[in-house]
Amino acid sequence: MQMKFSMALVAAAVLAGCASQGGGAGPAGTHAGASASASTPAKGATPGARIVKSRDGRFEGEMVGNPAPGSKFAKLQIGMEMNEVTRLIGGANRMTSNETGKRWIPFYYGNDVTRHQLHYDGEGCLTFTGGNHFGGGGNELIRITADPSGRHCAE
Repeated sequence: MQMKFSMALVAAAVLAGCASQGGGAGPAGTHAGASASASTPAKGATPGARIVKSRDGRFEGEMVGNPAPGSKFAKLQIGMEMNEVTRLIGGANRMTSNETGKRWIPFYYGNDVTRHQLHYDGEGCLTFTGGNHFGGGGNELIRITADPSGRHCAE
């Protein structure tokens, strides 16, 4: 009996800890943005990234590197939707998608259970939220990696 009570207590503590991690930072926790002015490194941020506010101020994103003046990436802002980005700068050369660890959190309703990364040759890559468990939300730009060599873009 005591073993069952102890296991229930541990499970409750774990669930309480998971619930407290929800934060309120925004759609995907830590994100990226080109036109914002904040530049403080954050715990858990990509090495070499600057943390910047989204264009509407709802969340923070990451900016890795500096887009060249007049380049495609210089026109972008964190928080833009994928269709808006592709209308503005054109389609990517390739796209990769992956699930995040949030995919497996019970009762998680955020919009970043998957991520989509658009790769632009000679520019770098853009990372977007991919939506939630139910197919809603997502497609917001959360990281801009301005790296013409593509070395800092995950495949």
